[in-house]
Amino acid sequence: MTTSTDEVLAGLEGITPWQEELYTRLHRHPELSMQETRTAAEIAGELETLGYAVHRVGGGVVGILENGDGPTVLYRADMDALPVEEQTGLPYSSQVPGVMHACGHDVHMAVGMGAAALLARATQAWSGTYVALFQPGEETAEGARAMVADGLADLLPRPDVALGQHVLTSPAAGEVATAPGPVMSTAASVAITVHGRGSHGSMPHLSVDPVLLASSIVVRLQGIVAREVSPDTFAVVTVGSLQAGTKANIIPDRATLRVNVRAYADDVRESLLAAIERVVRAECVASDSPRPPDIEVYDRFPLTLNDDAVTERVTAAFRDRFGAERVRPLAPVTASEDFTVIPDALGAPSCYWGLGGFPAGERTVPNHNPAFAPVMQPTLQTGTEAAVAAALAWLGRP
Repeated sequence: MTTSTDEVLAGLEGITPWQEELYTRLHRHPELSMQETRTAAEIAGELETLGYAVHRVGGGVVGILENGDGPTVLYRADMDALPVEEQTGLPYSSQVPGVMHACGHDVHMAVGMGAAALLARATQAWSGTYVALFQPGEETAEGARAMVADGLADLLPRPDVALGQHVLTSPAAGEVATAPGPVMSTAASVAITVHGRGSHGSMPHLSVDPVLLASSIVVRLQGIVAREVSPDTFAVVTVGSLQAGTKANIIPDRATLRVNVRAYADDVRESLLAAIERVVRAECVASDSPRPPDIEVYDRFPLTLNDDAVTERVTAAFRDRFGAERVRPLAPVTASEDFTVIPDALGAPSCYWGLGGFPAGERTVPNHNPAFAPVMQPTLQTGTEAAVAAALAWLGRP
């Protein structure tokens, strides 16, 4: 029996050349977070050509396709790239020095556009409203909030469900992975400046050495997870940057640290941040710092928490389309996403799943690596099938 999903996806082969060309074009011209002007313009133009009502909001793009009575489904893809110099060797490598799609957002956009095109070309197979949302600034946790603040909720009917996916190193290419509950961690970063008293390197007794102070902080922070968090609770504290001084014989007057935390619960994240501040302030007192430290929390990411009922429905749709052998359980991912900011603001339950980008048995390269290069196919095809199948779990006609 032909289903709505089969009917819509019958056009997949016909859009493949266009989708692959769009993907390579997006990969060649990456743009950093909240600077996605060229990308947004291209996406908006493609959606308009497909017949969507297009809105520019908060630096992102929203395409709305109304197709009779029925539910409203929102599908989100992110648009920004990373400040990474590409080392993939692909023939369509980034043409922007120091910037590349090292996290796979070019895949997300191409898949989102593929689903939008197929649904627009087969409106006889479904009923309701489909919202194709392309979000800026995911990497800095700014974009989703910017779209909400710019009036996203006023542009569209309240979604019955919000959907999204991320290309990952696992499962394998051609497969998808789902799970209820927490699937990506909550996170935050902390910028810390500690103050000392500068001096000549030969006169350390006249200084308050911020390098020594910062080093003590780095060592002491390692005790937070090891000694303050239960062994059965996931938590990470990483010092990713420590900068101080300019010459070997000058004791500087300040040092700056950047710290990142991850957890699968908001209360754990907040306890990590509180412990970091406690340690920093105590070490400053211990070193007789001449002034209190400057501490700024930024890049707060929410917990990506899948709704149980929505995930069950999406997983069933995937098994119908792919077969059970291509639908894997998704282990909680330690990276973070701002995806849930949008469904939370719109009052919609959500599901976010994993998309395989590397063939089974072959070498994988993690997201954010300069050599990150998911295979174009079957990744684009599988991602498009997944997006359509998930949307039609609500929009499809009996």
